[in-house]
Amino acid sequence: MKVELAEVYGFCPGVRRAVAMVEEHLRVKGPLSTLGAIVHNAQVVEELSRLGAQVVEDLSAVREGTVAITAHGAGPEVFEEIARRGLHLVDTTCPIVRRAQEAARSLAQEGFFVLIYGEETHPEVRGLLSWTRGQGRATLDPAELAKLEGDRLALISQTTKGRAEFWAFVAAVVERWKHELREVRALDTTCPETGRRYQAVRDLARRVEALVVVGSRNSANTRKLAEVARTTGLPTFHIERAEELQPAWFQGVSRVGVTAGASTPEAAVREVVAHLRRLGGER
Repeated sequence: MKVELAEVYGFCPGVRRAVAMVEEHLRVKGPLSTLGAIVHNAQVVEELSRLGAQVVEDLSAVREGTVAITAHGAGPEVFEEIARRGLHLVDTTCPIVRRAQEAARSLAQEGFFVLIYGEETHPEVRGLLSWTRGQGRATLDPAELAKLEGDRLALISQTTKGRAEFWAFVAAVVERWKHELREVRALDTTCPETGRRYQAVRDLARRVEALVVVGSRNSANTRKLAEVARTTGLPTFHIERAEELQPAWFQGVSRVGVTAGASTPEAAVREVVAHLRRLGGER
């Protein structure tokens, strides 16, 4: 069985930057706390923990020292609280997420109600909502909108969502509320790196008979990557670690493709590829 990697997979620049920033601090200045997982990948979090990065879920758990904001970003109240407590800050917010935050803030300040295409419970989206200062909400389904807040509407997206899905969402919202809206502004804040990974797995699917997607199940971008892989019609297996692979999945398969979410480290991908090659008898 031959194993082929997608042309684009694994760490995106934003994740690579966030991990490097934390590693640099740990190496030069010592331990710190991260407000949530620095990225949504258990192996990355485990390795950073081994080096001295403690994950906390609330700032109340940080008495002194340094706290890192994750690549998903945070709301303005979090930065204000960090300053009030006199804590040192390492801000690893992805630049693409920061652009979305700035859009959410400026659109709300201009008097728009900001509708975010995204998962309301996702850390990035919670942060985006905070930047609207109460003038926004998030949903993936226009049917969930019972009413609009005013007649000026702005739409942005969680960065890990697909561009086509975002614009379909915009069209559906505008169609539903076209008689009540006076002004609509839509800004595509999706991440191009995410889109490149979606296209790469579609291209890979033309050359293989099954697909393996590597990455944490709590990673929104990896789950979406697996969804895109399944739309190709090929058997698709979303795993976190190599030991999850089952020989029965690949009976009769002569060529398997491997891709990975934007928060998946290269080491995890290498382990999966090596395991697949052993399963298939490839040296």
